[in-house]
Amino acid sequence: MKVGAHVSTAGGLHTAIDRAQEMGAETIQIFASSPRAWAFKPPSDEVVKAFREKAAASGIGPTFLHGIYLVNLGGPALLEQSVASLTAHLGVASRMGASGVIFHAGSHKGVGFDGVLPQAVAAITKVLVGSPKDAWLIIENSTGMGNHIGASFEEIGRIIVAVGSERVKVCLDTQHSVAAGYMLLDKDGLEKAMTEFDRHIGLERLVAVHANDSKVPPGSGVDRHENIGDGSIGEEGFLRIMSHAAFRDVPFLLEVPGIEGGGPDKANLDRLKAIRAKAMAGKGSKKGK
Repeated sequence: MKVGAHVSTAGGLHTAIDRAQEMGAETIQIFASSPRAWAFKPPSDEVVKAFREKAAASGIGPTFLHGIYLVNLGGPALLEQSVASLTAHLGVASRMGASGVIFHAGSHKGVGFDGVLPQAVAAITKVLVGSPKDAWLIIENSTGMGNHIGASFEEIGRIIVAVGSERVKVCLDTQHSVAAGYMLLDKDGLEKAMTEFDRHIGLERLVAVHANDSKVPPGSGVDRHENIGDGSIGEEGFLRIMSHAAFRDVPFLLEVPGIEGGGPDKANLDRLKAIRAKAMAGKGSKKGK
């Protein structure tokens, strides 16, 4: 498994590779535009070419884009803009040679999952039809906070089944999972969670992990990331996760606050690499310990 981080693209997409190299990242996630604005300006061919050349020369990959935070497939008010945003981002992902776009499905605004399922399915289908076929649309699981869609693997699975496309994949966020009540940090909880994931979604659809420790206790339903080893998952919890066969070939991407508060950093990446080394050395069993 490769380990990496979400990195800044300030100065152009290609600068993300420089930052990744500085921290020792092997795989990256980036924003293609401001995550808090609908405005979107596609990168120029020159910028895309520079990114692809640097990524190829460095060996860093795969690359994932993260959709903007405003996307919401669960409410009619922002649906059209959400579809347009995801479609545009998938277009950029294809041009860059990125694997796909990771996104949050949004909130059902209190009407319940069943009430928004048809709308969400129709929206995802429209995005897939309107975008290049060589880029995945990757649903990220949520904590359930604020009536968010996709806190349970069952909900994500129902969306995937209804859409019926092999292009729909899943990114598992460790902090979101634990906050939603999936006890990834202990042996039995991890086994139960991954069995449920496989039953509802299918392990073959797991293409990325957001590696985040948790500031809040399990089952809190709150989205609060912590640095690796400093939260309720802890280093032992990550050792169990990284030792599990389900994650053997899945890239791990940091979205942590950073030791000095500046976001994912070399110190956190070094912690994750050390845990990976223990997992690969067999100090944690493949099914957790």
